[in-house]
Amino acid sequence: MTTILAFLFVLGVLVFVHELGHFMAARRIGVRVLTFSFGFGPKLLTTRRGDTEYAISAIPLGGYVKMAGESMEDPRNGAPDEFLSKTKWQRFQVLIMGPVMNLLLAVIVMAVVLAQGAEVPAYHDQPPVIGAVKPGSPADKADLQRGDRILTVAGNEVPTWDRLDIEIGTRPSRDVSLTFLRDGRTQSVTLRPDSQTKFEVGDIGVLPNSTPIVASLVTGDVAEKAGLKAGDVVVAVNGEGMAQRAQLIDAISRNADRPTDLTIRRNGQEMHIQVTPQKRGDRGMIGIVLTEPTKSFKPGPIDALTLSVQRNVEMGALIFKTLGGLFVGTTSPRQLMGPVAIAQLSGESAQAGWMALFMLMASISLNLGLLNLMPIPVLDGGHILIMALEGIARRDFSARVKEKMLLAGFAVILLLMVTVIYNDLTRISWIARLMPWRN
Repeated sequence: MTTILAFLFVLGVLVFVHELGHFMAARRIGVRVLTFSFGFGPKLLTTRRGDTEYAISAIPLGGYVKMAGESMEDPRNGAPDEFLSKTKWQRFQVLIMGPVMNLLLAVIVMAVVLAQGAEVPAYHDQPPVIGAVKPGSPADKADLQRGDRILTVAGNEVPTWDRLDIEIGTRPSRDVSLTFLRDGRTQSVTLRPDSQTKFEVGDIGVLPNSTPIVASLVTGDVAEKAGLKAGDVVVAVNGEGMAQRAQLIDAISRNADRPTDLTIRRNGQEMHIQVTPQKRGDRGMIGIVLTEPTKSFKPGPIDALTLSVQRNVEMGALIFKTLGGLFVGTTSPRQLMGPVAIAQLSGESAQAGWMALFMLMASISLNLGLLNLMPIPVLDGGHILIMALEGIARRDFSARVKEKMLLAGFAVILLLMVTVIYNDLTRISWIARLMPWRN
C-alpha cells in the first residue's frame, strides 16, 4: 500500500505541475481553457469559473488541460482565443511551460532537501584513490591496487568518487578504458564492469579509503575486555588494511575462535590489540558497533539553491549522455526504467522518509522535463519541432502531414514504453523466472 500511495503521490504531483505550466501560459496569452482537471477519467467534482471548468477526476495520475481549438480535429471558428489562432511564438510559450515547470520543480524540491542537511561519507567529494579492491572483481583481474588514483573512465575525467560511480555505473557489462596514477606514472587498462542490482548498475570492485571507527562497545564483550575503546580507528586486521566497515566485519567473522591482531589508531598513535572473536552462529563476533568517517553537510538557503542548480545541470547532462548512448550502443536499454520500477523506487523512498521521497521526485521531475523536450512528435518538444519546421518552410503543414509525423512519434514512444515495461517486468523475480530466454 505504501508503494502504491507513494507512486500516486509522486506521479500525480509531477504531471499536475506539468499541466499547470501549460494552463498558466495559455491563460497569460489569452487562450480559452475549456477544462483544467486534476486526475483523469470520470469527473468527481467540478466547478466553473468563467470559460473554464475545474475538475477533480477519479484517477489521480496528474491531470490535463483542454484548450479551445487545440488541434486540427477540434471544432474551430477562428476566434482569437483559440490555441491555433495564436502566433507560433505564443504557442511555443504554452508548449514549453510544461517542461519548464518540471525543471523548476526539480530545482526547488532538491534545494529544499539539500537545505535540511545530512551526514555524508567523508570520501564523498574526494579524489578516487583506491582504498581496497574486492577479490575476483574486474579491478582485481585488471591488477588495480590499493593507493592507485583513478584519473579517467572512457576518456572522461573523474575528480571525485561520486563522478567515478556515475561513469562506471552507467557502463555495465561493457569494455571500458581506465587510466590511473601509480607511483607517479600514468597507466591504462581496459576492464568490463560487472552488472549489479536489478537496475544493472556497473561496478568494478574498488572501495574508497573509509577506515572503520568503533562507535560503541557491548559491555563485557570481547572487544571491551581486550581494551578497545569508542573512537578507535581500526586500521588493519592481521596486517590486512581495512578500508571499509564491511571489510572489517568480514575479517572478524572469518577469524572465529582464532587469535586476531587488530592495528588501531588512537589519539594519532597506532597500537596493536589482540582479540579472539567468539563464534556465534556461523560467524565470529567481538561486540563492537562500527561507523565510518562522515562530515556534516548543512548549506544555507542560497547555497542550497545554487548547489541544486549545479546538481540538476550535472544530472541533465548525464541524462542526455545516457540517451545518446542508446543510439551509439554505449548505454544498455536495460538501464531504462518504467512505471513499475518508479513505483518500486517510490515505495522504497517513502519507507526511508519524506526527504528520500522528495529527492526521488526531484530526479524524476528533471527526467520528465527533459524527455518532454525531445524532438519527438507527440511530446511537447515534437510539437515545437513541427512549428519550427513550419517556420522554416514559411507555411503550415497539412493535417495529413502532421498526422503522419505524430504517428511516427507515437511509434517511437510505443517502442520506448514496451522496452521500459519489459525491463520492469524482468526485475520482478517470479516473472523473470517465467522467461526461459533470460535463464
